[in-house]
Amino acid sequence: MPDVTSTIGGESDHLPDVDRRLAGDGDRDRKIDDLRLAFRAATWYYLDGLTQAEIASRLGVSRPTAGRLVARARDRGLVRIEVEFPSDMSGDVHADIERALEHRFGLTEAVVVGSRVDDIGPVGMPRSFTPLARAAAGVITRRLRPDDALGFTWGPETIAVADALGRSTAGCRTVVQLDGSLTTGAYRTGAEYVLARAAEHLQADPIRLPVPLYADPATVASMRADSTISTVLAAGRRADVMVFGTGAVAVDTTLVAGSFLDHADIEDLTARGAAGEIGGRFFDAAGVPLEGRPNDVAMSVGLDDIRDCPTTVLIAGGASRHSATLGAIRGGFATVLVCDIECARWLLAAAAESADAPA
Repeated sequence: MPDVTSTIGGESDHLPDVDRRLAGDGDRDRKIDDLRLAFRAATWYYLDGLTQAEIASRLGVSRPTAGRLVARARDRGLVRIEVEFPSDMSGDVHADIERALEHRFGLTEAVVVGSRVDDIGPVGMPRSFTPLARAAAGVITRRLRPDDALGFTWGPETIAVADALGRSTAGCRTVVQLDGSLTTGAYRTGAEYVLARAAEHLQADPIRLPVPLYADPATVASMRADSTISTVLAAGRRADVMVFGTGAVAVDTTLVAGSFLDHADIEDLTARGAAGEIGGRFFDAAGVPLEGRPNDVAMSVGLDDIRDCPTTVLIAGGASRHSATLGAIRGGFATVLVCDIECARWLLAAAAESADAPA
């Protein structure tokens, strides 16, 4: 069976922007992302037998662009015996690990960056989310369509993505906040910053959720009955693309730092088997949402709504979040995973250990 080797080079021709960037100048991050697309298209076509329409759907590009990516590899004699990445970028793109993650967890796409998220930074703000955010921004803008709604939960990952977004031809209709962020403390969640920046760079209308993340049951019932708030929550539930990180069940997290939860809450969640949270809603190691508090008093889009969204981009890095990431994937909350190399290897090792465990 023929296989594919991808290289950068050759003359620029009348191909679309994706193809021209492969042959032209540009920053290294963009070249890496574009090279990954061409490599994936050729690999899926020649090794996995996918059609160009299926490739286009997986990559989030048009069918003609998928066809041109495959044709480019064929016309330039890149179809050979083995899949081989250019040696000068082999440390930046981990194609085998990405494919292993996709096959093992049923993901639509996995993107693995070589930089390791540093857990030593300030609480909730690891220092090296930038490489993950750049990769996630590329995935998001590639998959967004003009009429789409993009939803996000607040946190260090989405703040970094907002910073990584730049003006481009990509855009969407609305950007909607998926979880409440108001707190009595001085902690700043960054929700307003993410909303404003993403809306500006994607030429979209911002939809904010001006409520606390948690409240007492009577207040929650009242807020959910409010016409404005219920409309925002409904818009969030209908989002076409959602982007979020996972939170660990620990005292040194943004939820505790922001006075949304306290140490007693974390002890109770740990005793009940919580493995992580998305948008303030907790789930166990199998990805099953926890019953009772704080999920039942959370002012955010539900985990079932996230699972039902057609494109969900989970950004994961840092050892403290590994278990939360695995639970989120097992729960079906992510169709696209963007993670660091350490997280990717941990996930595959955990999956292998689970498969080898006696029934």
